[in-house]
Amino acid sequence: MESPTAMSVIAVEQPSARIPLSVKIGFSAFMAVLVPVYTYCYGPTNFLYFCDVCLILTLIGIWTESALLISMCAVGLLVPQTFWVIDFLAHVAGYSLTGMTDYMFDQNLSLFLRFLSGFHGWLPFLLLFLVWRLGYDQRALIAWSVLAWALLLICYFVMPGPRPDPGMTPVNINYVFGTSDRAAQGFVPPLVWLAGLMIGLPLLAFIPTHFMLRRAVPPV
Repeated sequence: MESPTAMSVIAVEQPSARIPLSVKIGFSAFMAVLVPVYTYCYGPTNFLYFCDVCLILTLIGIWTESALLISMCAVGLLVPQTFWVIDFLAHVAGYSLTGMTDYMFDQNLSLFLRFLSGFHGWLPFLLLFLVWRLGYDQRALIAWSVLAWALLLICYFVMPGPRPDPGMTPVNINYVFGTSDRAAQGFVPPLVWLAGLMIGLPLLAFIPTHFMLRRAVPPV
């Protein structure tokens, strides 16, 4: 039988988890439903969207309690998903600001699918909670930016672009051809649009979020 002193040492060497087990189990249960349903309905390429990539990183991050993975998701999603929430609430009130949440009101999509897609509304708040519990890892800005650039290039050069009737197949993933899934934007040459995303997203979304988190959240 171990002495009280030895047990105290073990307790010090094995600190309690920083993320509640209920959060880990609840999020894992959600992912256990979403991943197979999304794969069946949309196909595996759907997981190239920034938000879906962050779901997977968050799942890994909450179990490993990785401040870097959670911080990457926070840097990448807090600004875009805040706009999603604003657009959704505006749509509920009878206004369409950007059209990015129109699919949530599309009666052709099952209510269950739209319910699953509601994660866009609560994920940013979960990420804020997680990054507060784990601390902010400042390496997240570079790490997420590099990952985002890789995803944009893959989606532009490999994945399908907009089409008049896209159906359930993911097209124009991460808006690399414009804001519409039915037609490419025609304001600037396609590569200029892509370059604008690769430059604009870090400048307007990732970097401001990085400085906000660095100022507001305890560092790792």
